[in-house]
Amino acid sequence: MAHHYSYHAEKHFIARSGWLRAAVLGANDGIISVTSLVVGLAASGVATHTLLISCVAGLISGAASMAAGEYISVKSQQDIEQADLQMEAKELNHNPEQELNELIKIYVMRGLDKPLATEVAQQLTANNALEAHARDEIGIMEQTQAQPVQAAMSSALSFSVGALCPLLTILCLPEAYLQYEIVIAGIVFLGVLGGVASYVGGSPIVKGTVRVMIWGILAMGFSFIVGSFFHVGVV
Repeated sequence: MAHHYSYHAEKHFIARSGWLRAAVLGANDGIISVTSLVVGLAASGVATHTLLISCVAGLISGAASMAAGEYISVKSQQDIEQADLQMEAKELNHNPEQELNELIKIYVMRGLDKPLATEVAQQLTANNALEAHARDEIGIMEQTQAQPVQAAMSSALSFSVGALCPLLTILCLPEAYLQYEIVIAGIVFLGVLGGVASYVGGSPIVKGTVRVMIWGILAMGFSFIVGSFFHVGVV
């Protein structure tokens, strides 16, 4: 009797880890760093147009910095992964039996008995030896491999979106209580970011929201206190 197997594809959250991490980091940094900068300047008493110029400068420089930093960081990770894969390919070419035994030991340690572990290792080696060793020996998988260009673009774009929050606050809200409005708006935007990131990543929304808001409040509060020490008279 022929057996029919149904295939159930599951979309796991780990596949989103690369771009989600970069996007959340960028947006969070955009909101907190630029808002903190503007809050500190606002507390010192500078004019609104100075806040606006500072906000735009912070957005541009921050986005460029995030893109460069993220690219260099992730590219370094990618270089390490490529070096490990090249080393493993060389070992597979020169010591295939030893590499096979390494796979067998790995599967035995994971709970398979020796005969089954041997069979699994032999079949995976015959199919794609390097892929099997990359996944099970080194821990490199396709969905988690470093993507430097993607990470850099994601960071720059998300930082810009985050930095737009204080910029829009300055442009849209009245000047009378602007320094407080910027803080409140920043906290709200951080809460939304934390909630969205937690939802996309499959983690508890409330926990993620509160965590991001607390760190944002601390950063903006510190900037406000420091800025208030350098009060500038506005002519």
